[in-house]
Amino acid sequence: MSASATDATAGGLPEANPWGAPPRRRRRKLTFDRALFMAVFLGLPVAVFVIFVVIPIGQALFYSLTDWSGFSPVMNVVGLDNYVKLFNDDTFLKALRNNVLLTLVVPLVTLVAALAIAVVVTTAGPSTGQVRGLNGSGFYRVVSFFPYAVPAVVIGLLWAQVYDPAAGLLNGMLTGIGFEGFTNYAWLGEVRAAMPASMFVMIWANIGFYTVLFVAAIKGVPAEIYEAARIDGAGRFRTAVSITLPSIRDNVQTAYIYLGILTLDAYVFMAALAPGGGPANSTLTMSQYLMNTAFKKGQFGYATSMGVVLALVTLLFAALIFVIFHFSGGRDKKGGVRA
Repeated sequence: MSASATDATAGGLPEANPWGAPPRRRRRKLTFDRALFMAVFLGLPVAVFVIFVVIPIGQALFYSLTDWSGFSPVMNVVGLDNYVKLFNDDTFLKALRNNVLLTLVVPLVTLVAALAIAVVVTTAGPSTGQVRGLNGSGFYRVVSFFPYAVPAVVIGLLWAQVYDPAAGLLNGMLTGIGFEGFTNYAWLGEVRAAMPASMFVMIWANIGFYTVLFVAAIKGVPAEIYEAARIDGAGRFRTAVSITLPSIRDNVQTAYIYLGILTLDAYVFMAALAPGGGPANSTLTMSQYLMNTAFKKGQFGYATSMGVVLALVTLLFAALIFVIFHFSGGRDKKGGVRA
């Protein structure tokens, strides 16, 4: 190695290593300011995460392996007996199937309807001039968002009154226009009708929020893209499928995950509509059965095992959505959105 390789350049910086080895980084001294910064902005969040997330998860896993009653310090470790009992419990399996049915139907219908409304109020206006939505689209956004501003428990109680067999608004309207078969019809008391009626309430309550979410996402798409599609002769449906949907794909994925998590819980809506789980447990969810087992039967260990299964199902659902969106042709190898 020549002496010039180690000499300083005119600017005072060392020349590059001729063999291509990366220069050694100088270790900065750990000053009080740096230590304080790390403690506040790194140590504190980690401590909060450990205390309020990691430790409770560990406690839940431990309690699920015991016969703890919840109201006594005495608990015996029973191993996996709670999980064996769980998957032989017909009521829990029925609740699991109900949650799966909710997760298959409610997010799909809600997001398709919300996306359709969002497209109409943003890009389905006149076919000439600036790309915009229908006249008065702001009014539609406000009206559609209104149900989301009402607490879920209030919505459930209101719709329980609407579905009331004797004095409910729905039966009164249907019989008033000539459908006499709906006289005193128990929407939440019939096995065939209880679940669809409950699904409708959840869809009605959430469609406004996701409409506003999609409207905001669509407005972030450059108007030049829609102008180019219009010049090329693309119709409204073709534009929505080929431009709008791929452009807001990440928003749709996030919305699907959030709405799926809501339906896997669904406790507030179902408890307000049918506290007992509906006829023949037709609307019973895992969270309802968990609460009843813990606080009515005093079987906290068994109920905690249900919570662990519910958490695993939720994680599995989120992972499944990520995989589906990843392999459904949303992004090319370079990370760009496919047209």
